[in-house]
Amino acid sequence: MALDQSFVGRTYPPTPAYEVGREKIREFAEAIGDANPAYVDQGAAKELGHPEVIAPPTFVFAITFKAAGAVIEDPQLGLDYSRVVHGDQKFAYSRPVRAGDRLSVTSTIEAIKSLAGNDILDIRGEVHDASGEHVVTAWTKLVSRAPEGA
Repeated sequence: MALDQSFVGRTYPPTPAYEVGREKIREFAEAIGDANPAYVDQGAAKELGHPEVIAPPTFVFAITFKAAGAVIEDPQLGLDYSRVVHGDQKFAYSRPVRAGDRLSVTSTIEAIKSLAGNDILDIRGEVHDASGEHVVTAWTKLVSRAPEGA
């Protein structure tokens, strides 16, 4: 069953603030195998002009994907998450994510398309810090595969 096109443009309430910790950044950098010293050493980050250690660019995915849960779990949308695969991800940064940031995400459905029985859902996550400053915009593309035999 195709997703309801009237959901395009729907914006969900901002998430509670997520506090970015140094240890979370270090663990993430280690998990992806990125040894950039600015991710673990405040001195190295300061040499690059940052007041605190910074996170790898894809770190914010964990925050924005969790925020997209409001879209995914919206019963009125009718998305069958058991059929969903992650199609694409991109980010546009105003500044790096830093340890100590308190980030909130507002998710908006940008597009819904049907292609060969598959539903394609584009979600934009606007990430702001506690002062309201824009940090990053993340776009997530989800593909809900057509049921077998459809």
